[in-house]
Amino acid sequence: MDRKLFRKYNYPMEPAEFLRYIAIDRDIRSGKPCIKGTRISIGDILRWLSSGMTAGEITQDFPELEEAHVMAALAFAAARDTITEIVVCRAVGSL
Repeated sequence: MDRKLFRKYNYPMEPAEFLRYIAIDRDIRSGKPCIKGTRISIGDILRWLSSGMTAGEITQDFPELEEAHVMAALAFAAARDTITEIVVCRAVGSL
């Protein structure tokens, strides 16, 4: 992604930085993006945050994680959201 885009929208990390923490390996969690060296997926972290857990609570419950991992998960999700295009298809004959 373009660095200007990250500055414009004030992302917490640029891709080069958050990708240091994230790996995608088809043999780990069926290829879901995970924190390197763990089986903790980006989706896991997002679900914990959306349930009301703080970054501090997550790192306390999962000592293998650091706050930078939680921020990397958020930055990864934000970056993925900006490049995801939603295509809506209408079935033939339906409204």
